[in-house]
Amino acid sequence: MTGSSFTRRSLIAAGGAVLATGLLLPARAAGLAPTPSMRGGSNNYRPGAPIVDRIGEGGFWMTGTVRRAGDGAPLPGQRIQIWAHTTEGHERDPQSHGATLTDANGEFRLEMPQIVPAFGQPHGHLAYDSGDFETVFLRPIMASSKDKTLAAHFVLQPV
Repeated sequence: MTGSSFTRRSLIAAGGAVLATGLLLPARAAGLAPTPSMRGGSNNYRPGAPIVDRIGEGGFWMTGTVRRAGDGAPLPGQRIQIWAHTTEGHERDPQSHGATLTDANGEFRLEMPQIVPAFGQPHGHLAYDSGDFETVFLRPIMASSKDKTLAAHFVLQPV
């Protein structure tokens, strides 16, 4: 009997795993890992910021998704707080904070004033803090201070 030789590359290309019997089986995902909190993400956080339709006069969109760790299922009705240093206020100002809820697809979108650089970087702050899942703080940085949108994605671990 001649033996088959599988390299890592051929195995990945085949999309599977080889058992000792030589059978090729489909590869299985290990699951979606939870999002870790980012350093500096909780700076100027205000617990209980109100749910709003828009922060200030708008013109900039913060968007993203919220999914469950493991299976990646979208999480509707989850509260995401957003705050930033903008053309209308500093990230420590109460009027620069607001929260929104995810839709049926686990997506959120909140209009706010244009984000401007603070400490040299244009960035936003987001928090999941509702309690059903572990709290996560994000601090995504914009590629350019001229961008009109910024996206952040949460994968949440149940408490």
